[in-house]
Amino acid sequence: MAATFVTRFAPSPTGALHLGHAHSALLGWRAARAAGGRFLLRIEDIDPVRCRPEFTAGILQDLAWLGIDWDGPVRIQSEHLPDYRAVLNQLSDQGLLYPCFCTRADIAREVAAIGHAPHGPDGLLYPGTCRRLSASERADRIEAGQAYALRLDMAASLAQATGPLAFLEHGARRRCDPARFGDVVLARKDTPASYHLCVTHDDARQGVTCITRAVDLLPATDLHRLLQHLMGWPAPRYAHHPLLLGADGRRLSKRDKAPTLAALREAGHSPDQVRAMALAPQAAGV
Repeated sequence: MAATFVTRFAPSPTGALHLGHAHSALLGWRAARAAGGRFLLRIEDIDPVRCRPEFTAGILQDLAWLGIDWDGPVRIQSEHLPDYRAVLNQLSDQGLLYPCFCTRADIAREVAAIGHAPHGPDGLLYPGTCRRLSASERADRIEAGQAYALRLDMAASLAQATGPLAFLEHGARRRCDPARFGDVVLARKDTPASYHLCVTHDDARQGVTCITRAVDLLPATDLHRLLQHLMGWPAPRYAHHPLLLGADGRRLSKRDKAPTLAALREAGHSPDQVRAMALAPQAAGV
């Protein structure tokens, strides 16, 4: 029996949905319905500073207005913090995490001293300062109450891989290069778990078989595939779609104040019209 097709739409409630979000949601929803599968909705509200309940309420309203339904209850990430802590504990037990006490200023000074600033998909690569601390130094700093983040020891993690990591992207096999992320942060004091950890955990927990999302997240798949390997989670297939661009050729974003679905609704546009606007420039299907 063929596996059930399961995909998801997982917005962060840091603002109102715009046409780019509608584009992504509609592609995943149509793919699930065409396959007789399941379409899940997940609210990725792990950032307590930027995420707001009113934005979550707006997301649910906008999707319902567009005619997009979902299967099962909505997963709210902030309600599942113990799940993510359990993952961090497992990685720590494997010796794959270490506390990092560096501030951004500390890292900038360290990079300046090195004389060059290597970058990865998430920005400046961490130079590994706290990786070199002894166990006693780490314990003393924690005992003293110093704030710290938890970083993944990339070299130790890759050493656990039995061979090259890969994933299926639109049915084609792609090799992974997680090392380009360096020792990525998986938890901070103000954010108990990172996007990378939460999204990978939830996709496994919810039985997602095909991850449909925008192409700007394609690089992150390399890191997510490593986390799947380390945790023994299944590897779903992926279908990254092109970004929806505005008339100026730039991607639509909250930061640039892209027209929201609520604004389009208030301006008198019908759900059919907005769906057509969201899907008209589609360059590739799922």
